[in-house]
Amino acid sequence: MSKTYKIGIVGCGGIANGKHLPSLSKLNNVELVAFCDLVPERAEEAAAKYGIEGAKVYSDYTELLKDGSIDIVHVLTPNESHARISIAALESDKHVMCEKPMAKTAAEARQMVEAAKKSGKKLTVGYNNRFRRDSQHLKKICEAGTLGNIYYAKAHAIRRRAVPTWGVFLDEEKQGGGPLIDIGTHALDLTLWMMDNYKPKVVLGTKYHELSQRENAANAWGPWDPEKFKVEDSAFGMIVMENGATVVLESSWAINSLDVDEAKCSLSGSEGGADMKGGLRINGEEFGRLYTKEVDLSSGGVAFYEGKAESDSDLEMYRWIDAIENDLTPTVTPEQACVVSEILEAIYESARTGKAVYLNE
Repeated sequence: MSKTYKIGIVGCGGIANGKHLPSLSKLNNVELVAFCDLVPERAEEAAAKYGIEGAKVYSDYTELLKDGSIDIVHVLTPNESHARISIAALESDKHVMCEKPMAKTAAEARQMVEAAKKSGKKLTVGYNNRFRRDSQHLKKICEAGTLGNIYYAKAHAIRRRAVPTWGVFLDEEKQGGGPLIDIGTHALDLTLWMMDNYKPKVVLGTKYHELSQRENAANAWGPWDPEKFKVEDSAFGMIVMENGATVVLESSWAINSLDVDEAKCSLSGSEGGADMKGGLRINGEEFGRLYTKEVDLSSGGVAFYEGKAESDSDLEMYRWIDAIENDLTPTVTPEQACVVSEILEAIYESARTGKAVYLNE
């Protein structure tokens, strides 16, 4: 008989209600038994909507972790507390899903990797864009060798004007950075995963505050307060891998550009190329002629939830619980997520010093 996994939620804000809780609630082998938030009302509302009868509510995550019946903890808090809470949960003998980015600093990310190894529990990070239909299909193409050796790639995370003005997104102390660590992290994760290359050699980065200090600026979510805009508005990086492959990472919340794309990648290999701009396209040469193929993603695939629409987050949660139930390696491993954090930190360091940062030396 299948086990029912008891889950505790730490952080009941936007990402919990917009992603984790709706998708977890579709699974029939989990129970949402505990909710924690610094704002008690948020935890109470989440418990009332998604929790089992008698679900417990906390304002202190250490109290939630004392509950030995909880199997899994989802850490959905600001970046600065990801490592602290995740490590404590692992040490409390619980599996952990932590939202992206893995941690505020690379050192904290490495500590999380070690804590997972020591505990023997599973740890994953919420890079949900891997679970989109186009991402899943492109990964199969890469694994089949259709593109050959992928030696050049672009990681796209560009918004023309979409600065998040709520929560702590503009607070460098709590987040560790702006668009690079917020949306650039998704694009970089997706790109490295497609390349199956997690050995960076050297990183060069730049960051900008060109638009952040403007008053009454046009923005999707209303004007931002320049006094509170403490993070970059744009950041860019070039990463050279140990095998010589090059990755260009672009990230911005506010930039004067019409070339906008988010959580997408473009790949160039020895046998073919691919990009996700406006859909999934594969390009190459066949019988002496060039070809471009647009992949139809409107059909195919199997729904995991009878009678319910399946989203990328639904698949993410299904695969996560399945990894625990069947002792499988999570789709996003902590080691992979740690490399993403190391590269992001190197871009920030390079931007600060004006020098290239060499890794793994």
